[in-house]
Amino acid sequence: MADAGEVMAGPIGREIFGAAQITFLVFVMGSHILTFSIMLNTLTDHATCSIVFGLVALIVCLVSTLPRTLLNVSYMAIVSFISIIAAVMVTMIGVGIERPGDGRVEATVETGLAKGFLAVTNIIFAYAGHVAFFSFISELKKPEEYPKALFLLQGVDTCIPSVLPPERNWTGIVNVDLTQVYRYAGTSVASPALGSTSETVRKIAYGLSIPTIVVAGVINGHVASKYIYVRLFRGTDRMSKRSWSSFGAWALIVLILWTIAWVIAEAIPTFNDLLGLISALFASWFTYGLSGVFWLFMNRGRYGESGRKMGLVGVNVLLVCVGLVIMGLGLYASGKAIGNDSKSSSGSFSCADNSKTAA
Repeated sequence: MADAGEVMAGPIGREIFGAAQITFLVFVMGSHILTFSIMLNTLTDHATCSIVFGLVALIVCLVSTLPRTLLNVSYMAIVSFISIIAAVMVTMIGVGIERPGDGRVEATVETGLAKGFLAVTNIIFAYAGHVAFFSFISELKKPEEYPKALFLLQGVDTCIPSVLPPERNWTGIVNVDLTQVYRYAGTSVASPALGSTSETVRKIAYGLSIPTIVVAGVINGHVASKYIYVRLFRGTDRMSKRSWSSFGAWALIVLILWTIAWVIAEAIPTFNDLLGLISALFASWFTYGLSGVFWLFMNRGRYGESGRKMGLVGVNVLLVCVGLVIMGLGLYASGKAIGNDSKSSSGSFSCADNSKTAA
């Protein structure tokens, strides 16, 4: 992403885009630490302080990010995919059998702007994988083949909520398609939605989801760490050399990034609030606004070539405007939610149980 910034705005653009990408990825890493602590609280019935569970998540994710190539991570991703499919199917079946809700489906509800838009930002987050696309391209033996993989990814991401009950977003954060869960769980759907079932089924679902909670976080951590490592050592033998010094540098980068992610997870311990803030600050641009900016830049000077081109100009200007709206309203909604939740017993750096948060 930093390279794209350099193409458009020179060295300044490179630094701005690179810093934004790293910050985005670290926030997503924080959301995985938070999810891991929620999972441990669920499995152990809040056996100890949530901060301790966060530290366990930090150690597990740190160790799993130590391999320096995405090849090893890609094998783990297969296990991650199987685990999340199993977890959400258990959740869907459990909710369907137990029917914990009152049986009423409210297609529309009366809600305020802040609460309503916070829900919108959670949906946006599920499709915010664009920030990692360029990094994945650089790891391929045949980068020109990436569009095929991208079409497959986006096609499945778009269609699977309509075809199958569960949904897994790009980050691996455990979100079940709330449209399906809501039918049987009612208005008390938990966040993440795996917590909407009975205690036994909830523990089974979270146990099955452990690989995807860890692996998807590791992928984001790897992309962030690789960017910094390449920036520091590009043009040196450490790019390909296997030595204690190169491994030590990589491990230090990984340690620093995951520590910052842990601080973020502890500072914003409510799942919905953290996702809303990430979407407002970063997904608004990396998924929407910058897509329009890139197209406008690549086609500059040719906006009036044809009616089709002029129509596309309008579409991409609209994308930029959508990004601005998401950022503005999203910051308002997430900021208000974080302020309200900070007054509760489960505020920042709290030992309180974070596994019983309503969506």
